[in-house]
Amino acid sequence: MQKWIQKFLVASVAVITLGVITPSHAIWEGLLDHSSNAKAQFSGDTTSQLTKYIETQNESVISTEEEQSFEEYAFSAAKEQAYLKFGSRVGPQISNEFDDVIFPKMQEAIEMTVNRLDNETTKSLAITENPSGDYAEKIFHVYNTGTKEDVIRFHVRTENRPFDGYYYNFHYHTYEDQFTAHYDLGEIYWSKNTPPKWLS
Repeated sequence: MQKWIQKFLVASVAVITLGVITPSHAIWEGLLDHSSNAKAQFSGDTTSQLTKYIETQNESVISTEEEQSFEEYAFSAAKEQAYLKFGSRVGPQISNEFDDVIFPKMQEAIEMTVNRLDNETTKSLAITENPSGDYAEKIFHVYNTGTKEDVIRFHVRTENRPFDGYYYNFHYHTYEDQFTAHYDLGEIYWSKNTPPKWLS
């Protein structure tokens, strides 16, 4: 019965700490080893030692999460929102060109805009999570969570060029000119056939 409790404890701590403390960790050597030396080493204050160690590990996990820059968060969230907008019908068709040509320019635009902001504003930035469907342009917006105002807007427009076919025009707008100018990120050719609606 004691072996089962030890295994359950190891598994639950690994799940609770998101894998920071694993079954091969030094703490468990004393708990799982049945030799008298290990029992003597960890007798008495085992729970308090384990608790202290878990608390220090949680603090280090929290500090590394806080240290993640906005750019790192924005890049992963931006790609996720773009592919959410593309849906299962458009995404596979344009993914290679998007990843190779358009997305690096999106990253560059985010970096340039964020670098012009002060640290306090940067800490309160987030990315919208609902790209528009149908044939609307919005992919995602970077906005200030405190003021709820957009800082940069990323869009894709479906263009029909006679005798040429359909193109996806990726562009962005910034707060610096009240979102009036289009800053081009590039185009991806679809075909001469009408493309499916976004999110489909």
